[in-house]
Amino acid sequence: MMRLKYIDRVSDRHGRERCYYRPKRGARIPLPGRPGSPEFMAAYEAATRKQVVERGPRQRGGPGTFDRLAQDYFCSPEFLRLAPSTQRTYRLVIERLILDEGIGHRLVREMTREHVRRILAKRSATPGAANSVLQKLKVLIHFAIDNGWRKDDPTLRIKKFPKGEFHTWTEEELARFERRWRVGTTERLAYSLLLYTVKRRSDVFGMSWTDVKAGAICVTPLKTKRTSGVKLWIPIHPSLQDVLQACGDEGETIMQTAFGRPFSSNGFGNYMADKISQAGLPDRCVTHGLRKAAARRLAEAGCTANEIASITGHATLQEVSRYTKAAEQRSLAEAAMERLLARNSSMDSQTMDTGVGVPPTIVNSI
Repeated sequence: MMRLKYIDRVSDRHGRERCYYRPKRGARIPLPGRPGSPEFMAAYEAATRKQVVERGPRQRGGPGTFDRLAQDYFCSPEFLRLAPSTQRTYRLVIERLILDEGIGHRLVREMTREHVRRILAKRSATPGAANSVLQKLKVLIHFAIDNGWRKDDPTLRIKKFPKGEFHTWTEEELARFERRWRVGTTERLAYSLLLYTVKRRSDVFGMSWTDVKAGAICVTPLKTKRTSGVKLWIPIHPSLQDVLQACGDEGETIMQTAFGRPFSSNGFGNYMADKISQAGLPDRCVTHGLRKAAARRLAEAGCTANEIASITGHATLQEVSRYTKAAEQRSLAEAAMERLLARNSSMDSQTMDTGVGVPPTIVNSI
């Protein structure tokens, strides 16, 4: 049975049924013809358009409330410039925050630092979720300040919760995966694309064969596609070249499911999680750890932060500097220890030559 909104059915004095379009607010509009007929549907669509024009776009919440702030932010250039996947994440976290805290009808200007602290305290058991809420709340508050909704920032200097980082795969763990999944398998192809292009899961699953050209893979990272749109040119490592040649170049995308179809982002993530587990690796080994392992290798090879960022695509050097600092610390520590050993060796040799510090009985016997 056809169900249309705002249909009012009445019988006239002759017993004939007549239909009207009658919204909650607005005048009643007669709809000619039988329900479902072309004449009826054309009149219904015209009445619907007329109501939208008269009422204007539906406003969410009252002026100055968090509901209205969220609506305005989701329509703003700041939000629309984000990558689609980032937009989904932001919208999900913000909507959940407003719903869980029941602040949709609350005025933005009335939020205090104590409110922010209580919101984060409720999520202290999940530091990652708490930090995500704080980040999105800062975005909303800054948007409100920029648009004159309030003058101060109640999130200012409120610190994030410390949280664990993704584990960086060790060389032994990388070797274990490679022993389990040999060249020529889809598992090794996925692994190699992640490790040797140093890209995120969201960038790898959709790579196409047309991205492979002139000894390189050209890809625009999803996180920067809506902002800078910079396409990165990544030279193909010989190990990756061997894997690509073993898999052929059939299909639109490089990565394909067992049914010959492209992966989805979540599907690719689940696929990698299963294959990592089947390789006998510990739970700490996750897909993103391959990106960190690749960055570690670059740092240990002596690459600068800028050189690493040219491949990883990081917008800032803050994250990259952690890899270079760790590598520099290691190399400096090794150099320092070598100097110490050389000094000790020199002192031992000098002692034997001069007899300084050697017991008299030994000196007399030399």
